[in-house]
Amino acid sequence: MKYALLIFCISISICGSIEKEYKKSYHANGKLKAEGWVRDGKRIKYWKFYHTNGVISKEGHYKDGKAVKYWYFYRENGKKLSEGHFLEGQKCKWWLFYDENEKVNHKCQLKDNQKNGYCLRYKNEELVRAEKYLNGKKIGEWTDLASFKKENSIWDLR
Repeated sequence: MKYALLIFCISISICGSIEKEYKKSYHANGKLKAEGWVRDGKRIKYWKFYHTNGVISKEGHYKDGKAVKYWYFYRENGKKLSEGHFLEGQKCKWWLFYDENEKVNHKCQLKDNQKNGYCLRYKNEELVRAEKYLNGKKIGEWTDLASFKKENSIWDLR
């Protein structure tokens, strides 16, 4: 009987620690600040965050308290600001950055929250320049396809 009670208590404490809970927090003005799932004090699954005016500021997934998968970021007026991938809380892979009219301003390859690879710059939705970065430092720039192809492989843009 003692062992049965002990096993019952242990199983309840284990089950209690793996339960998830939906949380909301609020700005000082009473508007929603953030909402999403928490397990063991860490953010998990899908979360949304809001500017103080109530407009969504960012949304994406967490795993064990770290941003993962694809995220979206918005300006205070609700227009897109940027979007891209996270891996264990760090920006990685291709990211898109938008101007005030939600047109792509530039696309960059990121690793560990910094430019690392190519960055394609646009003006009026036309490609005007390609840049290459290594650990956040610009190491190359091209303004025409011929010179780019001379020094780079198109396959690196994947």
